[in-house]
Order: sequence, then structure tokens, then C-alpha cells
Amino acid sequence: MNSQFVNTLFKHHQEAKHHLPASAICHLVEGVLQLLFPPLADERFETVRELEVYADGLQHDLLRTLTSIEPQLPQSAREVAQQMMEQLPYIHQLLLQDAEAIAAGDPAAQSIGEVIRTYPGFKAIAVHRMAHALYQLQVPLFPRVLSEYAHARTGIDIHPGARIGSNFCIDHGTGIVIGETCLIGDHVKIYQGVTLGALSVDKAMANIKRHPTIESGVVIYAGATILGGNTVIGKNSIIGGNVWLTESVPPYSRVYHRPQVDVRRAADPAEAINFSI
Repeated sequence: MNSQFVNTLFKHHQEAKHHLPASAICHLVEGVLQLLFPPLADERFETVRELEVYADGLQHDLLRTLTSIEPQLPQSAREVAQQMMEQLPYIHQLLLQDAEAIAAGDPAAQSIGEVIRTYPGFKAIAVHRMAHALYQLQVPLFPRVLSEYAHARTGIDIHPGARIGSNFCIDHGTGIVIGETCLIGDHVKIYQGVTLGALSVDKAMANIKRHPTIESGVVIYAGATILGGNTVIGKNSIIGGNVWLTESVPPYSRVYHRPQVDVRRAADPAEAINFSI
């Protein structure tokens, strides 16, 4: 390469604020998931002490990772790492409830263990719960790296800023998009292809609520699009497939899209048609 270009690249590398390898972040989160859920673990712990040593190692790795961006943190890397680890019991409880909700809502699910081990919806929620905790601790970049990691693995795009209640169920999940300022209540179920987005992508709206509020007990079927920060879907409502909503609906609503589909019987061909390519 041209030496001037190489020097320019070197300067950019030296000026980079975030020396934070994405692979280390993702590996760390996978380690936490293995700690929390035996179906995901690569190893079995023979004693409590072995598990404690493993957990201490994860906290040390988190501290080392956060230390690399300590100037951008609102408090010391040690304090952030400690606070994150202290949230794990609560995150674990939420994720068990999520797994139970998915297993209860899907007739194909054989067990909670199967959901934890194989379901992309659970994977996306699990990574989001940890990314959201780091987002609330004002850790830069780290939460977005995690959300994009889950997005690449599952096809489910949840911004780490989205606030999601308990017993959250994602069924199938491919193509789901949940925006940064979404508020989602408890016992909500969402199918594939759902978008909870903003009406506008104007940069001036960065610090205001742009995405909808989904109250508890709502079911949103495949392909529905719900937009706008002032849009509220009232509790226990059902939003049918392919519905487009930019306004609020009251609790216990039933909102459906009525497609105009014309099905006609074609005449039988007089003789077989064979194509050769």
C-alpha cells in the first residue's frame, strides 16, 4: 500500500477511543450465559468452588475489558464490573420467566431446556437483557456490539435501550426490529417480522421517545408494523398480521388487516407443458 495511506491509517488507529475487540465482548457474554444456564455450558462444575472460580474469572475478564475504555465510563471500571455482576441474579430470574413464556406459548417446545439451548428468540432476549444492563450503566459501544452480535446470530434486532418487561415471548423471531425507546410490558408475545419503530429518523429526535409503547398482555402477529413514540398499544390487545399502525389503540382491542385476495381455478392445460433449460 501507499506509505502515506498507511501512515494515515496508523494515525487513525492511534486516535481511536475504543480499543475494545468485539470478539472479546461476545466471548464474555457467551461465558455468562454458560454460567447462568447449564444447557448452554461447555463444562460441568463438580463443586460449588469450581463455579465460584468460573464466575470470578468472568468478572475479571469484564473488568479487564472495561478498563480499556475506562476514560469513557461514568465511574471506575471496577465499579461498573461489580454492578453488572450484582445484576446477574435478577437477569437470570427474568430469563427463566422468558424461557417459560416461550415454552408455554409454543406447542412445538418440548421443554424449557430445549428453549434455552436452541430457540433464537431466547438467545436474542438473553443477550438483550445483558446489553440493556450495560446500557443503563452508560457503558459506551459494548451494548451495541452485543445487540448486533445477537442480530447476526438470530435475525432479531433489539436496541439495547429498549425496556422490556417480564415473561417476554418471541416466537420464531426472524426479522423483528425493536427500537431504542420502546417500552414493552409484561407477558407480551411477538411473532416474526414485527417492527416497533419510529415515524421519523430525523437526528434531532435522538433524545426523545420515538418508538411505541406496548402494554402488558399484548400479542403482535407476523409482519405487523407499529410506529411512533406517542403510539400506545393498550393492554391485552391483539394486533393481527401485516397491520400498519401509527396511532394508539385502547386496551382489549382487536386490530386486523383485511387483505383482498382473489383465488380462481385456472383451466386445466390441454396437454402437458415441458420446459427445458
